[in-house]
Amino acid sequence: MHLNIAENKQELGRRAASLGASLLLEALSRGRANIILATGASQFEMLGELVEQPDIDWSRVTVFHLDEYAGMSMSHPASFRKYLQERFVDALKQPLAAFHYINAEGDCQAECARLGALIQQHPIDVAFIGIGENGHLAFNDPPADFETEAPYLVVELDEACRRQQAGEGWFPTLDHVPTKAISMSIKQILKSNAIICSVPDERKAAAVKNAVEGPVTNEVPASILQTHPQATLFLDSQSASLLSRT
Repeated sequence: MHLNIAENKQELGRRAASLGASLLLEALSRGRANIILATGASQFEMLGELVEQPDIDWSRVTVFHLDEYAGMSMSHPASFRKYLQERFVDALKQPLAAFHYINAEGDCQAECARLGALIQQHPIDVAFIGIGENGHLAFNDPPADFETEAPYLVVELDEACRRQQAGEGWFPTLDHVPTKAISMSIKQILKSNAIICSVPDERKAAAVKNAVEGPVTNEVPASILQTHPQATLFLDSQSASLLSRT
């Protein structure tokens, strides 16, 4: 795991998008590229910069979606499909090769199987992800399943995860936050050739410290990034504030 610490979240977004773009261009030089996109407040600045990166032929890029709430309509303000459509797809100046959204409104197990078959045909060049306040990756809350080979899972959301979603303003109260979701698995995320992990804000500082300086444990799912040779953790001064080494 490599650390890249910016002064503020705007600079964090620029740096993360810049590295991501260079990795994308490298992949495109060989033909096509496949990426993973996350959502949430931590990705605002990075996505805003990524869509403005020059020279990327998005028509040769296929995108996979990291996670989505079970039973969530795309019209709901908290929908991750809605988020990515508005903040990424609609902001691009050309159409993508494909965007494989997670549709968790129906049979979630069938949707996991559908997406799992698709992603196995598209080796991921770059995963753009974040870390939750509870240390989760995607919706793999602690204790995360580090062993499953399934690319996508139906998972239960713990209270800390649900409180974060309510605290970020996606839902009016904790009771409105769904208790289940479809999530990409830890092993599938780690199959990515490169990982760009954007984690701003002081509220993530404890999770960052545990992920970077603690042991690799499924009680801190993001700690598994220590094992990935091409994972770069982009922090701002606030999210890095508890680190003893920078």
